[in-house]
Amino acid sequence: MNKSRIIITTALVTLLIATAAFAFIFKGKSSFEGSLSSFSGDSSVNAINASNQAHLQQDITASRATIITKTAAEVSPAVVGINVTEIRQVRDIFSSDPVFRYFFGDRVYNQQIKNLGSGVLISPDGYILTNDHVAGNAVEAIVTMTDGSQHEAKIIGSDPSSDICLLKIEGNNFPYVKMGDSDKIMIGEWVIALGNPFGLFDINDQPTVTVGVVSAKGMNLGAQDNRYYVNMIQTDAAINTGNSGGPLVNAFGELIGMNTLIYTAGSAGNIGLGFAIPINKIKRVVDELKINGKVDRDFWTGLSIQTIDQAIAKAYDLKSTRGVIVTQVQRNSPAERAGLKVYDIIVGINNFKINNETTMIGKLQEFSPGDVLDVKVIRDSKQRTLKLRLERRR
Repeated sequence: MNKSRIIITTALVTLLIATAAFAFIFKGKSSFEGSLSSFSGDSSVNAINASNQAHLQQDITASRATIITKTAAEVSPAVVGINVTEIRQVRDIFSSDPVFRYFFGDRVYNQQIKNLGSGVLISPDGYILTNDHVAGNAVEAIVTMTDGSQHEAKIIGSDPSSDICLLKIEGNNFPYVKMGDSDKIMIGEWVIALGNPFGLFDINDQPTVTVGVVSAKGMNLGAQDNRYYVNMIQTDAAINTGNSGGPLVNAFGELIGMNTLIYTAGSAGNIGLGFAIPINKIKRVVDELKINGKVDRDFWTGLSIQTIDQAIAKAYDLKSTRGVIVTQVQRNSPAERAGLKVYDIIVGINNFKINNETTMIGKLQEFSPGDVLDVKVIRDSKQRTLKLRLERRR
């Protein structure tokens, strides 16, 4: 009896355990399948991936949209391509032959020449800045805007000495670039050059953009075709043929210079030596061109000067050959009234260093009759400053 009761009890306990185990396994399987179904479902995973992708795209876009791209986009609409037609007098190729000249004379004929360059709108009423060597002698100048429209431009005035030309197109509300302050530029700061190299503007009506830094400032270059390039801005932003007259802007989109010259070392391409006329010099010239169509330099000094060579430097115990020596002072001249004397060494004008005769003549081109200059001279091994008034020619 006891044995039978034990067997029955054991069987009941085993049955209960088996039932509980089956229920647990079935519940666990259902829970696992539910979890697996939830994990392998598309909705939540795709939502996470989409969110991450959106954030990634935003980060990439933010990293691409730099101050350079923003500035280029703001300035580009004010940049124009310029196509000009010039008429130049050309001698007959046989004119160098004295026999030909004897029978036919010195034959000269007019030749039509096409030229191209860049420009930048500097006011909403259509004033355009460019180089004199681009459009100064044009009989026709056609300006192409970034919207594809073309306008015939009128030459308001041009100044060969400073290589600055002012054009104007009819209309209002044009995009334009604000002028900055070239005295505040910093060596190493980012700059952007925009323009029409090799006429590429004509392909898609958009300027080419190159980026670099201000490599140097106050660069004094030699004169070319009676144009004086002093106190220039040097940049390594690529400037090529056709870029002349285009804007050089800072990171704020302010016009700080006009792209004008490149050094090519005998090749046709850019090698990282580009030069721009500083905007502060341009401002004064533009103001005069608007009023008079030319720059008034009808003054005289009464000075004759000479570049200092090694022999002169040795004779006067000078540390370098920088500067010019006064070789003549006319009587009753502005120079005489200023106290300048023969053999004075002129080393500076208004805090601008004079290196040689070319830089002094070039610097004087920046002034007008009536201006008073601080002229720094060395006399008897001592430096002094004299006041020179530029008097109008009599």
